[in-house]
Amino acid sequence: MSKRWQSGEHGLAIERLPAKESFKSKAYAALKEAITSMNIYGSNEPLLLDERDISERLGASRTPIREAVAMLEQEGLLRAVPRRGILVVRRTKAEIIEMIEAWAALESMAARLATQRASDEAIAGLRVYFKEFDLSRIERERWDEYSSANINFHQALIRLSGSSLLAAMTDNLFLHVRAIRHRTIFELDRAQRSAADHEEIIQALEARDADRAERLVRDHTLKLARHVESHVDLD
Repeated sequence: MSKRWQSGEHGLAIERLPAKESFKSKAYAALKEAITSMNIYGSNEPLLLDERDISERLGASRTPIREAVAMLEQEGLLRAVPRRGILVVRRTKAEIIEMIEAWAALESMAARLATQRASDEAIAGLRVYFKEFDLSRIERERWDEYSSANINFHQALIRLSGSSLLAAMTDNLFLHVRAIRHRTIFELDRAQRSAADHEEIIQALEARDADRAERLVRDHTLKLARHVESHVDLD
């Protein structure tokens, strides 16, 4: 049975819009950011949002909310369900694996470009995301922090490519890939193994070894696809 999600109770963290910004584009941006921050694969229960609740929390009328929802429907993130509410769309396991494979292709090209375009300082900056963690043993209470750092690392690597098109293409995959990374990062010691992979990737970037950097990034992400295939139930 579907459960109706109220924004303040289950992690849909959205802030009230300033009155002058209460129109479609601002509502769209705020709602998309909120959905991106949700742990949409944390359970298999349908995630239904309430239009009235969203309208009240954003301080916007229902018209721009409905227009924003229509835009997010076109992107495959939401689906309006008559007499039930607004459903946050989850992908099937097969679809998630295809998304991860696409991400692997795009991010590995980003790594190749980063060896050619990124400054030494920018590459070294990738280590900043993990400097506050003991990567040999990450405490349970810091799992969410590490998961966020891991996701930020991958986004930063894509930005190092200097390609706005690669960034835009991965943005369309980000919601689902981010959520599945968050769900699986601490399964079967994946966090420790990912930390070792990250260091190898940074070293290859620093050495300006395009072939190695590209291969390491691709293999690192495809490990996630294999893990999802073998260990994750999305049905």
